[in-house]
Amino acid sequence: MRKPLPGPADPVPDPPPEASEEVGYFLEPGTVLDQYIIERPLAGGGFSAVYLARQRSDQLQVAIKEYLPRRIAHRNRYREVVPNGEGTRRSFLQGRQLFLEEAKVLARLRHRNIVEVLNFFRANATVYLVMTFEYGKILGDYLIKEKKGGVSEQFLHQVFPPLLDGIRAIHDHGLLHLDIKPHNVLIRSGGDPLLLDFGACQPYPYVERARFGKVLSNGFSPIEQYDAHGVLGPWSDIYATGATMRMCLDGHFPPSALERAERDPLVPASKAFRRKYSPALLEAIDWAMAVAPKDRPQSVGEFLAVFP
Repeated sequence: MRKPLPGPADPVPDPPPEASEEVGYFLEPGTVLDQYIIERPLAGGGFSAVYLARQRSDQLQVAIKEYLPRRIAHRNRYREVVPNGEGTRRSFLQGRQLFLEEAKVLARLRHRNIVEVLNFFRANATVYLVMTFEYGKILGDYLIKEKKGGVSEQFLHQVFPPLLDGIRAIHDHGLLHLDIKPHNVLIRSGGDPLLLDFGACQPYPYVERARFGKVLSNGFSPIEQYDAHGVLGPWSDIYATGATMRMCLDGHFPPSALERAERDPLVPASKAFRRKYSPALLEAIDWAMAVAPKDRPQSVGEFLAVFP
């Protein structure tokens, strides 16, 4: 489950001085966690660190995600993840409990287009999530480095219906992903997609709960995700999926929903690409990317019904 380190759209502040002086951000290769041995870091972000590891019993490669909310916590000299101070302790503990609760839900999810959670456990005063590790190409890297946009319509039909079916399974289990974007989609051999990274996941129907922060990916997060009082729902993941499809057309990050709400610079796909793709496909993408939540499909089923 390869995933790039955060880019300009995902800024991560420096750790507190005491963290960098005592121990590094990542656990060192060779570290033993429960029944696993860390091989190397795979990714790091605002809320977690991800490692490539092996099961000690059979050497099976897995990916391990560690709850490490960098804005409010750090790793001490004993490898424990601890709050930066008393002012962040409550948020840290609440976030850790939510991470554990959502790990339990994700462990019950079984869909071939959703990364599979194999195990979860507590260690180092934090929580770890063990997931399958699969080889493939990150869609975002593929679009930027290899295709520069302009994928075939066949590719879109191969990737997005199964991906949407996986998203529907997430919604059916009372969750929202809330960070769907090209860099969170792995394309396996044969074009089969796998949705990654549930670090932004929240329950649905949405219930206001204290959290240590929220994930925003400019170009892919819908307008309601920027608003503290915005109503989140399946339509929020649909916007992000539509924006991911739009990047498949031109290879560019779409403008942010905030920019679009003020003065939309985005030319509708049905106009910009009418000579290259079918009208029905382009109209579906435009519908999914409507700025106002009420103007989008309200469920994955509704969106798939118009997907040609």
